[in-house]
Amino acid sequence: MQTNNKMAVAPVGKLIWQMSIPPLISVFLQYSYNLIDSAFVARLSENALTAVSLSFPITTLMNAASIWIGVGVNVLIAGYLGQKKQDEANATVTHGLLLAFGIGALLNLLALLIMKPYFRAFTNNEEIYQLSIAYMSVCSFMQIPNMVHIAIQKMIQATGNMVAPMWFQIAGVVVNFVFDPILIFGIGIFPAMGIRGAAVATVAGYLLSMILAFALLLGKKQKVQVKIKGFHLQKWLIGRIFTLGLPSFIMNALSSFMVTFVNFFLVAYSDTAIAFFGAYFKVQQLIVMTVNGLIQGCLPIMRFNYGAGNRDRLHSAFRYGTALVSGMMILGTLTVILFPAQLLGLFTASEAMRSFGISAMRIMAVSYLFCGWSTMISTYLQATEQVFPSILIQLLRQFLLLISFMWGLEKLLKITGIWLSFPVTETATFVLALLIFRAGRKKETLCSGTKTQ
Repeated sequence: MQTNNKMAVAPVGKLIWQMSIPPLISVFLQYSYNLIDSAFVARLSENALTAVSLSFPITTLMNAASIWIGVGVNVLIAGYLGQKKQDEANATVTHGLLLAFGIGALLNLLALLIMKPYFRAFTNNEEIYQLSIAYMSVCSFMQIPNMVHIAIQKMIQATGNMVAPMWFQIAGVVVNFVFDPILIFGIGIFPAMGIRGAAVATVAGYLLSMILAFALLLGKKQKVQVKIKGFHLQKWLIGRIFTLGLPSFIMNALSSFMVTFVNFFLVAYSDTAIAFFGAYFKVQQLIVMTVNGLIQGCLPIMRFNYGAGNRDRLHSAFRYGTALVSGMMILGTLTVILFPAQLLGLFTASEAMRSFGISAMRIMAVSYLFCGWSTMISTYLQATEQVFPSILIQLLRQFLLLISFMWGLEKLLKITGIWLSFPVTETATFVLALLIFRAGRKKETLCSGTKTQ
């Protein structure tokens, strides 16, 4: 009840900070690791960096599936708690865990099956191909622990407890940070494993996070618990988890398809172009996903108050969250525009990469603010069960509009057109998202007026 009261009556601004800072820190550390992981691998060779860049769409798609189940469970539990339906919230916990284990195992197997034809489609360089296989054949085993620990993280966050999940996330990241250089280059008793060592460190970090997450869920009394007595599978509940988490899955999965799509364009130019985009995308993900951590902290607040019928607090959370997102995205944009050479230096960039990479980073960074606004609108729609419009916004910004603009601009401006397609797409998407949002609010106002009469 204390968590319910906090979500219902605490000052919205203070509540957003409380709910958002822990996941923001967790995501920042997670994507810092991804960036530093690539930086260490780049010290092996540019071919090794290219191999990790080619693997990134597969690992991103796997992570997107984890977020799908996690966010679906989070939204559903937060809604049930807002409606004071404790038994339904507990049943959702059990369903979420079963889905995480089952789908995690399936995706692990699929990654092993598709990686060879996938990598062959992007490179004829035998060294890059072999490095890609060595990395992904280990990294695929991250999926079950990744999926389970994210599911538990989102379950606990849905109750308003944002701090505890941060710690098991941080523990996994620390393991990655420590063992990455040790296993890549070989230090002390540990042999030099090269690119395979980076993958082993990644799997070890996720495994530790999963173990700690289970200990937290089962070993300490939480506001939600695993329901065992009287439990039976409910197809409609599984469907609700999939439906409510679908916008978040699409947002993250489209990143995977987008990188794959861009690589198809870049492979016509050089392996260096692919290596650059992989390095740049780690920087972009650090900024964008850190902001998304803040947005995900806003989601359960908006969802709870929507479920409780408190529209004033729902809209207040949206406005306050949008202001914070704007500030963070402006800071991220300025960082990339002012320091592109230094950022590329983290990846031991060659002169060939710097020759086009510095200007490319500045062009693409212009898109960040519009991306933040569109994502915040999409999250509001997700919280208020407007699933299709939420999905549509993500499809526009990372697939439908991007493909169209990139195809046209690349024809006109060659490789520069590829970079320009990002800010053009994000600007157009924001305009359309704003129109969708205003139409939905107008309809909501009309419906409220009709009920009042």
